This record gives sequence, C-alpha cells and structure tokens, in this order.
Amino acid sequence: MVDTGSSVPRRQLGRLLRQARETAGLSLETAAKEQEWSRATMYRVEGGYNAVRKSDVISMCRLYSVSPEMTEAMIGLAVESKAKGWWHAYGDAIPGWFDLYLGLEAAASRLRHFQPTSVPGLLQTRRYAEALLGSHPGIPDHEVGRLVEVRMERQQLLQRRSPVPPQLDVFLSEDPLRRSVPGMSQQLTHLIAAGERRRVSIRVVPTTARLSYVLTSGAFIILDFPAVGVRAPEPTTVYCEALTGALYLDKPAEVAAYDAAWDALDELALDPGQSADLIAKIAKEVEDA
Repeated sequence: MVDTGSSVPRRQLGRLLRQARETAGLSLETAAKEQEWSRATMYRVEGGYNAVRKSDVISMCRLYSVSPEMTEAMIGLAVESKAKGWWHAYGDAIPGWFDLYLGLEAAASRLRHFQPTSVPGLLQTRRYAEALLGSHPGIPDHEVGRLVEVRMERQQLLQRRSPVPPQLDVFLSEDPLRRSVPGMSQQLTHLIAAGERRRVSIRVVPTTARLSYVLTSGAFIILDFPAVGVRAPEPTTVYCEALTGALYLDKPAEVAAYDAAWDALDELALDPGQSADLIAKIAKEVEDA
C-alpha cells in the first residue's frame, strides 16, 4: 500500500464536495455561510488542503441534497483523510502546503520535473541538500537537519519494491550543474548513477540551447496518477512551488499549458546518453566549494 497519508482522500473528498455544491447551485460564499466557515476555509476544504470532520460532511451533504449512498462514500473518504503519512513525524518542520504534495508524490505513477536552478530534491545527495537548505535565511540551523532527513526519506519511493516506483523524468539546466557547491562532484556522480536506473530519465538542457519561453517559466512538477481499485485516478496535477507556498493546478487548460512546456523542453534537451556524458565532463571540471 502506498503511504499517501491523507492527501489523496482529502483531494477526492474536496472534489466531490465541490461538485455537489455546484450541482446544488450554491456559491462558495453561500455554502461557507451555511457551514459557519469563512470563504477561505471552504476553498481549502474543496481544494483538499484541509481535513473535514464526519459531522461537517454530513451537514454539507444535507445542504447539497446528496444521495444517502454518495453521503456514505464521502464519509468514508473523510475517515481515510485522518490517516498520517511518514512525514507527519517531522511535525512543524514541514509546511502545510508541502504536506499535501508529499502524499501526492507518493501516490503518483509518473513525476515530470523541470528544475532550471538546482538539482531536484529526489536526486540530491545529503551534502548538497544540507548546503541548499542551510543557505535559506528563514530556516533555523536546528531545522536544517530535519528537513534533510525528510528529503532523504522521500527518495525511498524511487527504490520501493511494491508498488512499482513512479517513473521519474527530469529536465535540468546545465548552469546549476556548474555551480560551486560543497560536494558538487559527488552530486554529479550521483546524478549519473541515478540516470542508469530503469525508471529514471535525466536530461540536460545545455547552455547552447536556443532561447525559449519555457526556460524562463520557473520550476514545475507534473504528477500523473494510476487508477486505484474502482476509483478513478486522481487528475494530472501541476505543482509549482514558491518561497511561501505552492500552487496545485489540475484544470485541463492549465495542465495542457504545462504539457506543451514539457514538449518544448523535449526539443531543447540532450538525449539521456548525451546528458550523462555532459554531466561526467562537468564532474571532471567542477571544483567543490
């Protein structure tokens, strides 16, 4: 069983509640008022950010005139949403907006990363992660170690035996691979080894690539999900992280825009073999800080 914590059932419940509200013809504001919640709280519930109590699910289903069968299904999801993932042991070290991502990452069947400024967390060595997280002025020194452990724990999903690990496809820019970072030569060697795994693809966008809008779009991750039992798969979701929060985009038009960006990167990047050769060449040239 994939350790998704509460992320997937929370998202599924939120989506069903939003659909029921819209079918009932009620605005977000009206529904929030009936629940004696703020609009922001209702938005977070429907977005899967907040867990929902069984009594609140029953109240909303009554308000939306949901059938008894669907009400029971939603109650079941509310119960599942109380589950805790391994990352909850790290408490406040993990911001709430990233808690949702960790569960989705664990549940994904494919992860597509574009990382123009650094090595993705799933492929970082411990020393690289320590240097990167330690450079953040908002992270106290005593928290850096805990966050590094979270990052190392996340990487276990690439080696799990059951279910099959997700397919990890990564586009990296060449520039950050040449940056002076403690242990950079080790990090580059680690990337080469990771790219030899069966379900990992690492491709580099060289500095000689032509100018393209996608190179200035910022980092993003596209997550695809498998069907689980009789449930429909989670919709493909795009994750974009900023300094103080993150966006989770799953509307078809939004996902299509990032799919197009991914295709644009495919035309700019070296193939996996050429990328490994370039990384090996840089590893011989780079100097550790």
